[in-house]
Amino acid sequence: MQRKLIYKILLILGVVGLFSYYAFPLNKRINLGLDLQGGMHLLLKVDTTHLDGQAKLDACDRAVEVIRNRIDEFGVRETSIQKQGEDEIVVQLPGVTDRERAIDIIGKTAMLEFKVVSDDPVKLKDALAGNIPAGYELKYTLDDNMPLLVEKKAALVGDTLTNAEVRFDQSQFNEPIVSLKFNAEGAKKFAEVTAANVGKSLAIVLDGKVQSAPRIREAIPSGEAVITGRFDADTAQDLALVLRVGALPAPMHIEEERTVGPLLGQDSINKGVKACLIGCALVFIFMFGYYLLAGFISDIALLLNLLIILGGLGLLPALFPGVSATLTLPGIAGIALSLGMAVDANVLINERIREELALGRNLRTAIGNGYSRAFSAIFDSNLTTLIAAFLLFQFGTGPIRGFAVTLTIGLLASMFTAIIVTRVIFELLLNLGWIKSLPMLKFIGETKLDFISKRKIFYALSIILIVMGVFSYIQKGPAAYGIDFAGGQLQEYSFKNIPSIDKVRGVLKDISLSDATIQQFKDNPRVVLIRTSEDKNQILTNKLKEVFPDEDIQILKIERVGPVAGKNLKTKAILALFWSLIGILIYVSFRFKHINFAIAGVSALLHDVLVSMGFLVITNRQIDLLSVTAFLTIAGYSINDTIVIYDRVRENSRLYRKLSLRELINLSVNQTLGRTLLTSGVTLLVVIAFLFYGGEVLSNFAFALFVGFIAGAYSTVFIASPLVLAWSRKGAK
Repeated sequence: MQRKLIYKILLILGVVGLFSYYAFPLNKRINLGLDLQGGMHLLLKVDTTHLDGQAKLDACDRAVEVIRNRIDEFGVRETSIQKQGEDEIVVQLPGVTDRERAIDIIGKTAMLEFKVVSDDPVKLKDALAGNIPAGYELKYTLDDNMPLLVEKKAALVGDTLTNAEVRFDQSQFNEPIVSLKFNAEGAKKFAEVTAANVGKSLAIVLDGKVQSAPRIREAIPSGEAVITGRFDADTAQDLALVLRVGALPAPMHIEEERTVGPLLGQDSINKGVKACLIGCALVFIFMFGYYLLAGFISDIALLLNLLIILGGLGLLPALFPGVSATLTLPGIAGIALSLGMAVDANVLINERIREELALGRNLRTAIGNGYSRAFSAIFDSNLTTLIAAFLLFQFGTGPIRGFAVTLTIGLLASMFTAIIVTRVIFELLLNLGWIKSLPMLKFIGETKLDFISKRKIFYALSIILIVMGVFSYIQKGPAAYGIDFAGGQLQEYSFKNIPSIDKVRGVLKDISLSDATIQQFKDNPRVVLIRTSEDKNQILTNKLKEVFPDEDIQILKIERVGPVAGKNLKTKAILALFWSLIGILIYVSFRFKHINFAIAGVSALLHDVLVSMGFLVITNRQIDLLSVTAFLTIAGYSINDTIVIYDRVRENSRLYRKLSLRELINLSVNQTLGRTLLTSGVTLLVVIAFLFYGGEVLSNFAFALFVGFIAGAYSTVFIASPLVLAWSRKGAK
């Protein structure tokens, strides 16, 4: 056996061992995203408008520190808290299901102030009549809504607080109270304030709200105080927590929230894994059934491809400690999709081997030539898809980044397994003398169709489809977008039985949400999705449980996106699409030495994205972040098909120098037609599996891919190739 072959075998065994180590056991090596295990994703914006200079620059960093301390005290593990930009913070809380409590702990500014209350009843009456004296403000206590006239300037603030803990009062009610303790400086100041205001009340104000206002009976030199307020134990504990770790340097508000309940997380895992297994099984069966032994070897490569993806997710954090590789629901789709796309490389190689055998080459030569001739197309097509994946990671958030990571690992793995692993297996079998021939089935014979002559018909068809989509998009306006881009809030509930939509609508009307939209899913009518313009989730949930007492209502997910975040997400989506087109344009121009090829290819993939987007709108599906993920994937996959034809045109131009460009294009399209239909069809098997079995979370994503991949196969043959000729003629003029 050749020494070079032995080294390759050892390399492959080393790769298998390395990635097996980092892949198993799966539950320890790979972190699940929030969409699979449940939890909260928050994008917080720090309000620094009232700050200036150095204080504004340090505010966000200090806020990150305070939030981290609060969450650590709260007891949530494996959290992610990261600064984003100058004034935004991304917080991820795996497994957290008590939404209201988590938001309260994270978002509470915890600005503690002690303010002296005026004991002049005349001034209070004037204030109640609207004439508030200078230097005072009118406040109301939280527990009994009693009016208080308090001094604007705080007598003492909470920056000298050293501890806050829960105790229970000694009354018959034994209610929880929050005990405060100051440092020496604070204790001295507190003693001076209480000594100077004996007989008056001292309002304890937290974030502008009066928690309590006890009367000062005597000076308090101990530096201790208590906050009462008819708390329950959890509320008191949370209040003590935020006071103990310190106040935020500036107020914050939630720009984006995505909360996934554990029931939906488990359901997403079940459906995602089921769809993935079905899709992959269909791919394996087809490859083996169609290419026989060569297909079986391809299936071995695809299994190794899957191992490398799983191992890669476990290996990334080890290689790059700052990188968190998590498996998300779109990531599961990315695994299956990358396997479907990996078939492309194997089909290219097998079809090239078939061509070489048809030319009379012996088996060893045919295999060697097949790999060398397929390499450039495999390299170019995978690299252009990697451009799209990189931009998905750059501009995406959360699950979309998970999809980009798995797709990137999958693409790199497919190049390794298709180019190296399968070839080593072939060489090993040849050296052992175990194969003498390589039979394959062939559904699509040689064609000699004149695709260029029919180009105007297909141009017209494409224009009609795009215009229909654009018209529908304009007609729907903002309603075409999901909350990712339009803003708003949606909440998804699960009922024990199929609920009456009219009854649900009545609940919304009762709590002044009559403008809300309600959606019921055909595949699971017990699930109801409600989209509102404001956050009244707690009121809505309580009201639904009141009206449907026996339905065991569960919150599956809550998503909220503010107008600023929605605008930013839309801007990022547009930038991702724009830069992916520019990146592909530059790369294809460089590789094929002609801008005509690049413009035609980018025009075709833009066509595919517009057709896919149009079908989403026409079928009343909303455009969201996962849709944009699909569009970028379509762009990468579409250029794959186109580059294979371009590569064949480049090769044929060297072989048939007397043929015109029109003849070269027609010849190349006919030669690669079988491969175009095969790879698109096999990849569609995976997409169809996710469309039917992936659940409603991936429904829009899978549908967009389904339309886009069909459009991609169509545009490769009928749009991109003729456009090369059209642009070349323009260039010649």
